Amino acid sequence: MTHTDQSRALLVVGHGTRSAEGVGQFTAFIDRLSRRADAPYPAVSGGFIELSDPPVTESVGALVDAGHRQLAAVPLVLVAAGHGKGDIPAALLREQVRHPGMTYRYGRPLGPHPTLLRILERRVDEALGGAADRADVHVLLVGRGSSDPDANAEVAKVARLFWEGRGFAGVEPSFISLAEPSVPAGLERLRRLGAERIVVAPYFLFAGVLPERIVEQTLRYAAEHPELVIACAEVMGDTDELAELVVERYHETLAGDIRMNCDTCMYRVALPGFDHRVGQPQRPHHHPADGAHDHGEHDHDEHDHAHGDHGHPHSPDHVAVGQ
Repeated sequence: MTHTDQSRALLVVGHGTRSAEGVGQFTAFIDRLSRRADAPYPAVSGGFIELSDPPVTESVGALVDAGHRQLAAVPLVLVAAGHGKGDIPAALLREQVRHPGMTYRYGRPLGPHPTLLRILERRVDEALGGAADRADVHVLLVGRGSSDPDANAEVAKVARLFWEGRGFAGVEPSFISLAEPSVPAGLERLRRLGAERIVVAPYFLFAGVLPERIVEQTLRYAAEHPELVIACAEVMGDTDELAELVVERYHETLAGDIRMNCDTCMYRVALPGFDHRVGQPQRPHHHPADGAHDHGEHDHDEHDHAHGDHGHPHSPDHVAVGQ
């Protein structure tokens, strides 16, 4: 059984989480994609690169076993950091070795995108209890945080885009891991800027250990500063809007020349403090269930690990790598 290039099966690749709720939300989202009556893809499967099941290798195997040897892989990540630039492409290349004749096109990360900003806006409004007046509301946008400065800059860009035209008193970026300012530092900055009403908005798709940590740190800071009104918004979650965005990225993999931003990529450009990352080899991030590698006793957090071994796939033909 073969398929034309216009009917590639959709492979959605997530990071993975130790949160059962987060895995459930990811699974529900894949189900949402599979139920679409107008789906442009003949089949869809989703898998993780680490921490939770199903692993990518299992998802790819299921599609190939069903006769789908041409895939369109969409990374379910918000910014192009180590996982999107190195781990996922390397894992896909490994699957090509395991499944001779399988080809794939690789899409780009989801953000920043107006759809995500609209979902964020709704979550912030929900946290405010539907209050219409935003003039005295400051928002602290909390990203995952990365050892890749380009990825952290993307979160700062999202914060600025979220501020524009929405009537908030201000929007500041912060991070829950690997980058500064931290959540407490971001809240303290807003307090010193005169903020009295603050909404902490996690820039995360689904539940997980790190979003839980955002809530914990927010509640702790709020308890220490009872003079402030601080609320924490929900993650963006499994929505039809998010599904529409994934379908948009799917179409891009078939028809567009997709390139990541190379101007500030630490794998191509010698950025201050990151000179050693230029030209590093690309290696897959092994899933515990893959059988090819064992992390041993390392307790991996849910962030972009500072391995220093992520490669860089966005060559001129990286969209059609493996073809």
